[in-house]
Amino acid sequence: MRTMVNTEPATPESVWALLREMAVRQEERERFLTEKFAETDRVLNEKFAKTDRVLSEKFAETDRRMKELQKTVGGITNNQGSFAEEYFFNSFEQGKLNFFGEKFDEIAKNLTHFWQGLKDEYDIVLYNHASVALIEVKYKAHVSDIPEVLKKAETFRILFPNYKDFRIYLGLASMSFYPELEEACINNGIAIIKQVGDNVIINDKHLKAY
Repeated sequence: MRTMVNTEPATPESVWALLREMAVRQEERERFLTEKFAETDRVLNEKFAKTDRVLSEKFAETDRRMKELQKTVGGITNNQGSFAEEYFFNSFEQGKLNFFGEKFDEIAKNLTHFWQGLKDEYDIVLYNHASVALIEVKYKAHVSDIPEVLKKAETFRILFPNYKDFRIYLGLASMSFYPELEEACINNGIAIIKQVGDNVIINDKHLKAY
């Protein structure tokens, strides 16, 4: 079979016709690609929107559960702190006549005072005619609590100027201690007050008057 080849010379009309045909095909191709890109973009946007919605719902649920957990943990922590304060307060009240080797006439708990922008709270306070014992109570104390305990003597003298010339003793009461914490208390002259079995043990051999 012989292939017939158009050997007619090109004319301006045939060239313009060819160019118009090519332009139409290019326009159709661009329109096709534009439609495809638009459809792909729409599908991707829908998928992204769905993913964002799912993730937002997951994050919201996680945040809600975290807040509930924090509330629960906070409640447990507060209950533990209240239990420790009540436990040690009852123990101190029973033995207040022979505490720190001195006779104390009065005992108070959760004593809070505010004056000229300064505010502080004292978990347990023992008084007599010449001395004050300030006991900081922690359910589970840490060595980082030592600066807070030491500051109590300073703030107490400012907030209660009637006692500025009294001897001030400091104590840290906790349901548990560890060696580094006990050593820090001893080095700073703070009494160690802890639960051992059913008893409250007080180590005030290195007690310092502030």
